[in-house]
Order: sequence, then C-alpha cells, then structure tokens
Amino acid sequence: MRLHQVMGTAAAAALLLLAAPSAGALPQQAGPAGLSETVTVDSIGRLAADGTITLSGTYRCTGGSGPVFVSSSLSQGGSGLRTGIGGTTALCDGAEHPWANTGRTDPGRFKAGAAKVEATVMELRSGGLLLPLFHAAHEQDVTLVD
Repeated sequence: MRLHQVMGTAAAAALLLLAAPSAGALPQQAGPAGLSETVTVDSIGRLAADGTITLSGTYRCTGGSGPVFVSSSLSQGGSGLRTGIGGTTALCDGAEHPWANTGRTDPGRFKAGAAKVEATVMELRSGGLLLPLFHAAHEQDVTLVD
C-alpha cells in the first residue's frame, strides 16, 4: 500500500472515531511533572454570512511522538449531527497554547445562537499503522455570533 493510501486510511479512521457519538469528554491525563493534558473551548464562536465558522480555545499536551492536531466539530439543534470545523497542528511541549479552527459550511446551515462544540487533541502514532491516540477532549456549549 502506498504511503498516501495509508495516510488517507488513517485519517479516515480518525475522523470516523471523532464523528462517533461521544460518551463525554476523555478524562484528563497526567503528563510529566503532573501536568494535565487539556483542551478548552471559548464560549463564543464566530459565524460569517458566507457560512465560515471560527472556533477557538486552548490546549496543553505532552509527549507527542507523531503528528498532533486539535480538531473541532459543531452541532446545533437537536439532531446531534456534527460538522467538522477545521484542524490545527499542535505542539505537545507541556505548555498551554491557543488554537483556532476555521471551516466553511453551507450558508444558512448554522444560525447565530446556542450551539455545541467538541474539541479533541489527537495524535497519529505509528506502530505499523497510523493509529489515533487521544490526548484530551472537551464538549462545550457556545454561542455563535455574527
């Protein structure tokens, strides 16, 4: 199998895991010197008229040996369907860092008002196959503003 096929398969598997209904946030994990791995979500998300959404927050992770990303998804209303909103590379050095993800959705898909965001810090770790390793996850009620 070619490298791009392996990467595509691993990315698809990771997205499927992220899209699965969650049973709540992952427990915080202790890293070196007792530091916790965390991800937060700001209580305000930005919504543009063209459907562009910007979400943000902070993260802290340790010990990443493969590529690490902060991903986010957004849902609104009672359907429970989530839409992925961008992804940011992460640096797992134990320090707190800001993250911001931007994604374009269909205009009108989301409205100003209450919504729910799930943010996840995930590493693609190689062990023959690229497998997702979750460092932290958090679900947060947010307000989308124009």
